[in-house]
Amino acid sequence: MLTLALAGKPNAGKSTFYSAATRAEVDMANYPFTTIDPNRGVSYVRTDCPCLAREERCGTENCHEGKRYVPVELIDVAGLVPGAHEGRGLGNQFLDALTNADAIITVVDASGATNAEGEPVDVGSYDPVEEIDFIEEEMDRWLAGIVARNWEGVERQSRSPGFDIDEAISDVLTGFGASEADVAVVLRELEYPENPREWTDEDRRGLARLVRARTKPILVAANKADIAPAENLDRLREAGEKAGRHVIPTTAEGELALRKGAEAGLIAYDPGDPDFEVLGDLSGAQQERLAELGDTMIEYGGTGVQQALDSAVYDLLDRFTAYPVQNETRWTDGQGNVLPDAFLLPAHSTPKDLAYAVHSDIGEGYLHAVDARSNRRIGEGHELSEGDVIKIVSTAN
Repeated sequence: MLTLALAGKPNAGKSTFYSAATRAEVDMANYPFTTIDPNRGVSYVRTDCPCLAREERCGTENCHEGKRYVPVELIDVAGLVPGAHEGRGLGNQFLDALTNADAIITVVDASGATNAEGEPVDVGSYDPVEEIDFIEEEMDRWLAGIVARNWEGVERQSRSPGFDIDEAISDVLTGFGASEADVAVVLRELEYPENPREWTDEDRRGLARLVRARTKPILVAANKADIAPAENLDRLREAGEKAGRHVIPTTAEGELALRKGAEAGLIAYDPGDPDFEVLGDLSGAQQERLAELGDTMIEYGGTGVQQALDSAVYDLLDRFTAYPVQNETRWTDGQGNVLPDAFLLPAHSTPKDLAYAVHSDIGEGYLHAVDARSNRRIGEGHELSEGDVIKIVSTAN
């Protein structure tokens, strides 16, 4: 399962975002370091289900009338303050918790109502643009420190016959989730001395930056968009564009209210919808709050929470959704369930990659595959795409 991490300074709304996205109960309060130990839960990304091409919708609990929700792990870690890479605040704990994440969503208080330390200030008195590169810089410095502390080992290995710099650096970065293939790609982009003993601090910092960018891409959730000055959001998006980063206006508090209202039967709403419908009797205060939230959703196309999750997976990580079935005519598994499973695969994945994603035994025994939409056999090297429904024929079936 893919893992997304929520990062940011204290009191930016990370825990509210996490609670809305997972519906798990967590501590939420208006003071720094509400979160100490990382919260881990299951959230979902949303896509169109292939059942929309059929007369009947599939019966899986993760499909709501053709809106398919695919599970991902979501981590909410302790807040980050300037100097975290040196251990300030809960820095080391925070950064350690990010090592297994596939992508990071930086939650920024777009209203400017909290300062760099996460302490409450007057709305608009702090510039949230300062945080566009905040997480990236802290992670890069932290990782550069890890590389520097372990570089002596790389130098020692370089004196041995058959020394492989890709392998040596991969050993240093294993805990960060960087594979030897990742390191090889980064080293091709980097100019560096052939002899590790001649590397400078700047060489190691360049290595750290590129490895982090490749293995931990970052998206910005401009949170509290419902109370943020419009100019803040405009400047955040401009700064994000210059930095090559997605910036999505969000209101985690609004999303949480909608999900609670839907669970109570007061409104009709599915995560990621651009609007909602009132079903039950609401108090005057509730009606007023929902009216304000509705205006925000019209302006930004929703609350932004689901959009941020979706963009992190489908855009940043360039994944797509494929659906394995056993019966290519009925699109069912062995028990007759329609489209019961969905897998998030990297771009350019093949039927055999999908087979391995289902189970290693299925992959090992792979024979061929059938495109269930066209009912035609497809080659082992055929590249799958979003919404493909595939029958895998394997000796392990």
